[in-house]
Amino acid sequence: MRYAECDRMGFVHHSVYILYFEEARTEAMRSLGLNYKEMEDAGIIMPVRNMQVDFKKAGRYDDLLTIQIEITEKPGVRCKFNYQTFNDSGEHLNSGFTELFFVKKEGLRPTPLPAPFSEAIETYFNQN
Repeated sequence: MRYAECDRMGFVHHSVYILYFEEARTEAMRSLGLNYKEMEDAGIIMPVRNMQVDFKKAGRYDDLLTIQIEITEKPGVRCKFNYQTFNDSGEHLNSGFTELFFVKKEGLRPTPLPAPFSEAIETYFNQN
């Protein structure tokens, strides 16, 4: 954990976990062969609809964190990502989720799952 991400008590500030979740989500999509920037360039964006974090223990300065991410339901217009955060001792720090939806950048109207994302998600569910 970087010093600037901690509060005066030496704990990872609660707001920072949302940034970690976003980075984990972007990397998870990349591991499925999806590039979020390319999807945006193609006119599809994914605003956040809902998010939640349930804190169990505090992360501390200089902890090495691991965030596990899982998609448990096949997405349609919405996609929910679940997260589990662990420190380098294997302690479970928090659980959370973000729910996003697919929107056409032009007009900001919800749209069904884009074909490349749909194919990658299908592969993900077939492997898990």
